[in-house]
Amino acid sequence: MKAIILVAGRGTRISRHIGGKPKCTVPLAEGLSLIRYSVELLIDRGVQDIVLVLGYGGSVIKDALSGLKVSYRENPFFDVTNSIASLWFARDCLDGKDPCVVMNGDVFLSPEALDLVLAERRNPVMFYDTSRKAEADYKFFCEGDRLVKYGKELSLEETSGEYIGCAVFHADYASTFKSRLEDLVSTQRHSAWWEDVLYSMADESSIFVKDIVGAFWGEVDFIEDYERIMDYYKRILGASAFAVAKEAE
Repeated sequence: MKAIILVAGRGTRISRHIGGKPKCTVPLAEGLSLIRYSVELLIDRGVQDIVLVLGYGGSVIKDALSGLKVSYRENPFFDVTNSIASLWFARDCLDGKDPCVVMNGDVFLSPEALDLVLAERRNPVMFYDTSRKAEADYKFFCEGDRLVKYGKELSLEETSGEYIGCAVFHADYASTFKSRLEDLVSTQRHSAWWEDVLYSMADESSIFVKDIVGAFWGEVDFIEDYERIMDYYKRILGASAFAVAKEAE
């Protein structure tokens, strides 16, 4: 299993609250940033091949991950492109040799949430939370285990849950995904999200979904999101990011 984490963006909606630093570097505890927590959790779960795509504040992110075995790619056009371009700069990692998790770097996954992601064997799978509908930012409408509609403008009646910023696909899907990624970028779709690669294929083949309801997750878009993550971290994980998981082993 490999992981590609996209951390190139500015995070303008929360930037003024965190001193302009990359939002993936917000602190969870003394000496522990969000991005370091995520990478350490992936490593703890056996994911050894971890690639981060940098852009804004890349040196700050590297400092936050000092001593960890990760590799980097860079999107030098982060200020005029979206996450599809960032993933394009890591397209060499889509080599079809291993299953691949792609996630946004501002996402916090509890150990239980990541375990659900890594255990998934369908192809491709996007993850969502049915407990979050009224407050959902990016919304999914699903029928059974398949994605039918998606977007920020779905009505409450059309909303099955909130997308959590993470997907996984296996080796035999990598070449298909990579080919469509290159097609979209070659037609100047630089402002698209990386998820648009999957959405563009939804009419051709099934995009599976997995509900992670009951497993905590969060995304740092607004200061309220960060406060919710911090509240969970302090209450549940405490001083050790892996305390709950270790007790269960």
